[in-house]
Parts: sequence; structure tokens; C-alpha cells
Amino acid sequence: MAKAEPSAEENVLVLQGGGALGSYQAGVYEALAECGTTPNWVAGISIGAINSAIIAGNPPERRVERLRAFWDLASSRVTFPSPSRDGEARRWFNEFSAAVVAATGIPGFFHPRLIPPGVFWPDEPQSLSYYDTAPLKKTLLELVDFDLINEPKGLRLSVGAVNVLTGNFVYFDNRERTIGPEHIMASGALPPGFPPVFIDGEPYWDGGIVSNTPLQYVLDTTPCGGLTIFQVDLFSARGRMPVTMPDALQREKDIRFSSRTRLNTDLNKHLEELRDAARRLMAKLPPELCSDPDVQMLAQLPTHGGVSVMHLINRSEMSESHSKDYEFSRYTIDEHWQTGHRDAHLSLHDDRWTGRERGVGGINTFDLTSELY
Repeated sequence: MAKAEPSAEENVLVLQGGGALGSYQAGVYEALAECGTTPNWVAGISIGAINSAIIAGNPPERRVERLRAFWDLASSRVTFPSPSRDGEARRWFNEFSAAVVAATGIPGFFHPRLIPPGVFWPDEPQSLSYYDTAPLKKTLLELVDFDLINEPKGLRLSVGAVNVLTGNFVYFDNRERTIGPEHIMASGALPPGFPPVFIDGEPYWDGGIVSNTPLQYVLDTTPCGGLTIFQVDLFSARGRMPVTMPDALQREKDIRFSSRTRLNTDLNKHLEELRDAARRLMAKLPPELCSDPDVQMLAQLPTHGGVSVMHLINRSEMSESHSKDYEFSRYTIDEHWQTGHRDAHLSLHDDRWTGRERGVGGINTFDLTSELY
């Protein structure tokens, strides 16, 4: 079993957006729970926000059960087995399943509007999306205890969305406001499929339009001290050269929504090095310069007591195409769940992770399953 995380460290689960691929995150959480690695903070965008709300809105012993309830409901349209894991027949099966979703929607999530958006007057909400997400609100209220989310000492929850009017990225954080189902829905309101969600009179869309991962928010707003971050990405930034048009469409989507996670971690590594250099320099200054405003500003720069980032990236393709984020067949959903569980289980038990150095400044990243793909 993986070593328990020290109490001095804060465990953060960071969940990217990615539609149907989000069952990979559920499998990751199941493996974390089995190893006793419980997060103190969950941050998500889009489908990651939904998974985050289910985790934060349930006691530890019910979280996996409630995640399974959501994903079983979401995958209940196509439940018969697929032909095989790989091959052309599997690709056609995936496309068929995605077409069913596009035509009929997802139970407990969204359904198509009976009247096309273009029929409505421009100022009517129905004119802005092809699907109605009212079923998602009912599902969230059934599977998520929002009173638990809003308890002062409960699990921290942060979900990202973008203001339609200003284009500004916003995080709804239960440390700063009361969270309701509308905040979760706003984080997953990807246009033009889903309508904007109004909160305090302001319209919001899916946070993935600006950034598909909350990693930067976590690093920017965390208090000083040790951090263990489980960064679960649903799109891989790295991939093969496309050979067909569907391949090209899928590769473009992977690049667009991967959000350059490694770029974020590399940039923050550099910033931590600059902060350390500034502190070393200040220690060498003569006393008469210590009260200089520029020196005082440098002295106030926060630093982390050491950050370990475990990257868990959904790389398994299973004959997927650009429709993989809305391919909700039961067979594929279960595969993603199992792959996430396997990747997390192997990473948590890897000697490079269990034997890592703790409490050392800077950011250390671990991608421990890349050799499997």
C-alpha cells in the first residue's frame, strides 16, 4: 500500500474537463480512496466540476458509490457490448454511440431541444444552445449534498467558469461563497451545445473555453506549505501524427483542451526558483537596504514548502475519434474508469512516488504511467 500522506501536506485533486472521458477521473478517485489518500481540496472544470461536486458533496464512504451512480446513469443509452477494444469495428461502434448521444442526449444530464435554436427570438434563452441541461440540475440535487459542500470545515471545492460578457475567468470557491448546483452547471456550460448559466444576473459558460485545468488557480491561491497535487488530465498534449481527417480533428481537440499542463508546471518551477533566488539575495543585503520598498515587496513573495504533482493522463485511445468526449456507451465509460483506476493504482505504488523527498521547496512532477502507452 502507498505511504500515507503527511498531515502537514495538503492533498489536492485537480480535474480537467472532457465530457465522457471524465469516468477516467472517477476511476482515479476510486484508487485514491482505496489507498487512503483523501483530498482536502477538489478543483474542477466542466465534467471535472461535476465529479468534484459529487466527491465534495458526499461523505468519504459514499463518494465512489455516488460517482458510479452518475456514470451508470450517463451511460445508460447504449449498454450492449462493443465488438472489441481496438480495430475498425470498434471505431464504428464508438461513432454510433456518439451519434445516439447527439440525437437523444444523456439521461440525467441533457436532452435536445424539440425546437431548433434558430426558431426562437434572439433574446430568448432557448436561442443560444442545442440542448437543455435542466436534467443535470435534478441529478446534482439527487447525488450531491450541497449543505455538506457549504459546511465551514468541509472539503474545499473550486470550480472554474468564464463570464460571457467580460471574458474573465472566474472560480466559484466554497471558501468564499455558498455553492449551489448552478455553479457546477456554469462550469460545464460549453457552447453552443449548452446554454449559459446565470449567477447573480451574470451569464457564465464552461471554464474550458479559457483554461481546461484548475492547476494554476490551485498554485496561485494555496497557503504556504506542502502540497500534493493529483492532476488528472483527460486529453493528452502529446500524440501521433494524424493520417486521416478524423485523426486530425481528434488531435486538434487534444491539443486545444490539454491546456498545456506541463507548461504550467514548468513555469511555476521557474517562478519558485526566482523566489528562492530573491530570498538568498535579500539575506546578503546590508541592513540599510532592507527597508527599501522593492526589497520589502520581494520579501512578501509567498513560497510553497514543496509541491509534488502526480500527472495522471488519459492516453488510452481505444479506436477513439474526435467524438470521444461525447461517446457515452456503457462499455467505453467502464473502460475509462478501469484505466483511470489502473493508472492511479500503479502510480501510487511506484517507488519513485512513495520514496519521493518531502518538504523540499520547489515543484516536482511525476508522470509514472507514460511507458504504458
